[in-house]
Amino acid sequence: MNEHRVERLGNMICAVGESPVWHGPEQALYWTDIPAKKLWRYETESGIASQWDLPEMAGCIAMQHDGGWLAAMETGIFAMPTLTAGQTPAVQRMTTVMHARAGMRFNDGRCDRQGRFWAGTMLMDMTEGASAGQLYRYAVGEFSVPIPDSLIVPNGMAFSPDGRTMYLSDSHPSRKTVWRYDYDPDTGIPANRRTFIAALPAGRPDGAAVDQDGCYWICGNEAGTIYRYTPDGRLDRSLSVPVPRIAMCAFGGRNLDTLFVTSIRGAGAGPDALDGAIFALRPGTCGLEEPACRA
Repeated sequence: MNEHRVERLGNMICAVGESPVWHGPEQALYWTDIPAKKLWRYETESGIASQWDLPEMAGCIAMQHDGGWLAAMETGIFAMPTLTAGQTPAVQRMTTVMHARAGMRFNDGRCDRQGRFWAGTMLMDMTEGASAGQLYRYAVGEFSVPIPDSLIVPNGMAFSPDGRTMYLSDSHPSRKTVWRYDYDPDTGIPANRRTFIAALPAGRPDGAAVDQDGCYWICGNEAGTIYRYTPDGRLDRSLSVPVPRIAMCAFGGRNLDTLFVTSIRGAGAGPDALDGAIFALRPGTCGLEEPACRA
C-alpha cells in the first residue's frame, strides 16, 4: 500500500458499515453492517472475508479479553464466545437495556483503556431529532449509566493514550458537535464536558479513533473526509476518501499504521458505486492497540 493512497479492502459492500476493530493476533479487521444484521471479518494477508448473521442490528462491537466478542445490539449487550467461518455464532445475552422510547438501538461505542465497554443508544428514526439517546457503560458484568447527558445520535467515542480524556460526538444535523471529558481511569467516570470541535469544516462528525500522539481522527460523514485534530483542538490534517458517507475509522495493520474506514451505501447508489465499501490508507502515523473488554 502506498502512503496516502486510499485502497479498497476486498469487494464487500455494506448498507451501513460500522465499528471497525482490528484484531492483532488474527491480522484481521472486524466490523458490522447494521441494517443487514451482519458481522464481518477480513483477513488482510490472505484476503479472506467471512460474515455471520446476527439476531439483531449491532451498532458496535468489542473484543473480550478472554476471547470472543461483545456486540451492542438493539435490546442489550450480547456475547459471542467463538466465531467459526461458515457457522452461525452462538449468541448469549449479557444484559438488557431499557430504552427511553420504542424504536431504539445501540450505535457507536468502544472500550476505554481499562477495558470498559461504552456504547450509546439512538432513536432509529433520525428525522425526529429526539434527545432519547443515552450513553451506557458495561464492565465486569455491571451495566450502568454514569452520564446524564441526553443525546440524539451518539458517535465519535474515543479515549486518549493515557486514558484520561474521553471524546464523544453527536452526529445529528442539529448538533454536529464533538465534546471532550475529563476521564477518571480508576472509576470510569467522565466529568467536566466541554466543546472540543464546534463544527467540522464540512460534514457531520461520525466515528473516530485516536493515534499514538493523542490526536483525534474523526470521520466527516457526507464530506468524504477524515479530519485529524491535535489534543488542543487544532485541525492539522484532512484526508479524502472516494465516497461521501464515511462512518468510522480504526487503526490496524501489522504496525498499526493503517487507517481502516467503513462507509454507508445510501439510497440511489449505482451498481458500480463504491459507497458502502471498506477502505484502507496510510495516514503517516500509528494508532494504538484496541483494548479488550473485561466483561
